[in-house]
This record gives sequence, structure tokens and C-alpha cells, in this order.
Amino acid sequence: MAVNLFSAHIGYLYTELPLRERIAAAAGSGFTAIEHPQPFAIPTTDMRRELARHQMVLSQIAAGMGDASKGEKGLAALPGREADFREGFNRALDYAIAVDCPFVHPMAGVPTKADVSAVAETYHGNLTHAIERTAGTSVKILVEAISEAAVPGFFMSTLDHASRIQDIFGPGNLALLVDTFHARANGIALQSWIPANAHRIGHVHIADHPGRHEPGTGSIDFEALLGTLAEQAYEGAIGFEYIPSATTVDSAAFLPRWKQLMAAKIKQKKQDRRPA
Repeated sequence: MAVNLFSAHIGYLYTELPLRERIAAAAGSGFTAIEHPQPFAIPTTDMRRELARHQMVLSQIAAGMGDASKGEKGLAALPGREADFREGFNRALDYAIAVDCPFVHPMAGVPTKADVSAVAETYHGNLTHAIERTAGTSVKILVEAISEAAVPGFFMSTLDHASRIQDIFGPGNLALLVDTFHARANGIALQSWIPANAHRIGHVHIADHPGRHEPGTGSIDFEALLGTLAEQAYEGAIGFEYIPSATTVDSAAFLPRWKQLMAAKIKQKKQDRRPA
């Protein structure tokens, strides 16, 4: 089993700094990857240089986000916005290929005043486009269930719905982004869900519940979660998409212990599998 990437979501973390400077700040805290929904303000040549300088990778980016000033949280499931979605997706895919980012996340969005069947048809059509565009590349599609507690009306709000979508397209084409905050908000115990669904997961997001702050501020047993991921030989990125309760640097003080815990759990798993 490979050592996991610990990925800082620099849309949430280090926001007191200009975007480019957040890469070095994340490396300084011990993160080994970054992610951001729209990193396009940093040209790909500059992004590659900064990532190489700090021995990091870009673990995932979003596509077809829409207009945040209007409250849009993605376009993939919005009828009538297909052209906008595809333009955004193609831009994100080109960026991902240029910087060796493994995942592009087409966000479904919040459809309003639209027929349910039309919304589903739009979403499936846009995912079909995304999968066709990634064929023959190193990039894979990532989808996320975002809870009603966080984004009311989001088209895909549960892991059950996300899993059904994945079953349509196949896990070889489309992976799930599993978020600890959204799962807990929906009453899902990931320690039970993951063993039956580990093959579905491409990326994990960490935030405690309630509050969506850093680990240790809420009720989630993250040590048990790390043990479950290690037991299932999860090799993807563990991303941190939380709202810091203090400065980002102070909020990330847990990271060295997390690395030690994950390494220990992986080592124990290997020892348990050795023949007697």
C-alpha cells in the first residue's frame, strides 16, 4: 500500500495569503498535496514549477462551477447550462492534464424550478461528455454527495445517490469523493460504509461535525476512520476541506500525528497479513 497524500484544500486553508503563496504555506505545515476548485489564476507552467519546488501534487480540481456570486455551486445538473458546463469542464481538463492532476470534479449544482427528469437527463448527459473527454487521458472523473445541511437543494446530496450514479457509468470511469462532514450530516457512519464501498472511493475529504472545523473540534472519531481506510488499503488522497477555528497553521497542528497514525496502521496491516 502506498503512503497517502495529505492534501490541503487551499480554497479553505491559508486564505489569509494570496493563492500562489498558499502552496508553500501548505508544504510548510506538512501537507504533501493541494487542491482547489479553480486554480486557474496560476498558469499551468507556474503551477508545475511551484508543485515541483515543494514536492507536492495537485490532487483534484472542480469543473463547471458557475457563478459563485449568484450562489451557483456547479452546473452539471442545470438544464440550459450545458454549453457553460462543457466549456468549464474542457478548461479544467486541459489544466489537469498540464499539471498531472488525477481528478476533475464536475459539481452537480442546485437546480431550481426544473423538472426532475430534465435535471437527471442533463446531469447524465454532462457526465457522459466528461467521461468521453477523459478517455485516453490520465484524468478520472470525481463526483461528490454534498449534504442538504451544507448546500440546500444540491442535486446529489447522499452517498446512496452518488453510488447509483457511479453504478451507471462504472467505477473505472467515475470515482466518489467521500466527505466526512457531509456523511455525518446525513447520518452515515463511514467506518461501516467504507468496508462495503472502498472500491468506490477516489478521494476523501476531512472536516469535523458539527461546525466543519478541523479534526478534534467535533464528534467524529478520526483515528477509527484512519484505521478503516488503512484496513481497506485506501491509497488515494486524504484532503482537508475544513474551516479553521484558529489560524490555518495552528489548526493543522494535528497533521504530524495523523501521518504517524496512518503509517502505523499501514505497518500493522502488513504485519497482520504475514504468514505465521
